[in-house]
Amino acid sequence: MIEVSLIGSLEAIPAAEWDACACPETEDGGPPFDPFTTHRFLKALEDSGSVGGRSGWQPRYMLVRHGGRTVACAPLYAKSHSQGEYIFDHNWAHAYERAGGDYYPKLQIAVPFTPATGRRFLTRPGWEEAGTEALIQGARQVAANHGLSSVHATFCTAEEAERAGRFGMMHRVSQQFHWENGGYADFDGFLASLSSRKRKNIRKERATAQAFGGEILRLTGDQIEPRHWDAVWAFYQDTGSRKWGTPYLTRDFFAQAHAHLRGDTLLVLALRNGRPVAGALNFLGRETLFGRYWGALEHHPCLHFEACYYQAIEHAIGAGMARVEAGAQGEHKLARGYLPTATHSLHWVANESFSNAIAEYLEAERAAVDEEIEILTGYGPFRRTGEEADPQD
Repeated sequence: MIEVSLIGSLEAIPAAEWDACACPETEDGGPPFDPFTTHRFLKALEDSGSVGGRSGWQPRYMLVRHGGRTVACAPLYAKSHSQGEYIFDHNWAHAYERAGGDYYPKLQIAVPFTPATGRRFLTRPGWEEAGTEALIQGARQVAANHGLSSVHATFCTAEEAERAGRFGMMHRVSQQFHWENGGYADFDGFLASLSSRKRKNIRKERATAQAFGGEILRLTGDQIEPRHWDAVWAFYQDTGSRKWGTPYLTRDFFAQAHAHLRGDTLLVLALRNGRPVAGALNFLGRETLFGRYWGALEHHPCLHFEACYYQAIEHAIGAGMARVEAGAQGEHKLARGYLPTATHSLHWVANESFSNAIAEYLEAERAAVDEEIEILTGYGPFRRTGEEADPQD
């Protein structure tokens, strides 16, 4: 018999039990495909107060058990707003409320503040179908029992999007810019795949950035010290206050990251006279480098491109990683080797009329996104078939 339940804190489930669903691949001793759904990452958000309290993200983690064993789980949150999701439904909320309904609270299956693709319906091997169905039906039942407007799952995988469609979820397609590793031996090998003009531009940008008057370091694991997190917090506050008004993560999250997430982390720091003046925070999956936050206390030309994009590519090549996800938005990434890539989310709305209207909108939106991806890909920086590399550039 399958039992579905909610828990308000990850303290209520052992890490090994959660991770057996979230990242069963780690049984071979390697890293997870997606570090963001691990018990340690989600608990760092919870323990640091980045979720819960007045954040508008109230944890309601969902568990599916069979025979006393957890076979599926999901990072589920009750949301009182639509901030920190990166799949925008503000227009839906406004329309819903103009029609006399209460859009909030809603249920969100997601990793808070993290627009990175990964599994959202976390199942043990062999439980993909039954576990996903139980999680979806469970979330919808919770919404119905409490009179909530909707259930959303953001940045799920394409496979999950296809599977969940059979269980009544509407599929939304968005786009990001990702870099794919073409089996390059080194950064010069990547450059050789680009058109001459783009190749020269990247070399110029890297030279400009490297001339900022200091050094650029890549730090992972035990190379990362508490003082480095002080710098990351300063960068994060600066960027967050300009983009969002109030940064989502608390200062304690970075202390939690130092204690529990260093092995999942790559810091790129630009130091001038030994003082960090800019940097980028990345997280490491088994095959993917996830770019998350950038900030700077001083402006230096092209340093953003170097720290966020080129250093990430260089690290990924050296580590044999398949791709770099550079986060939300940013067509400027296209000229730097990051191509438009479809991302996926799932939605269920209780009101049938409103759900039908959204379904029609999503159908038209998917066609528009597909067309935009095709057009933007055509403007990519890579050499066209038959184009020879210029040995003089």
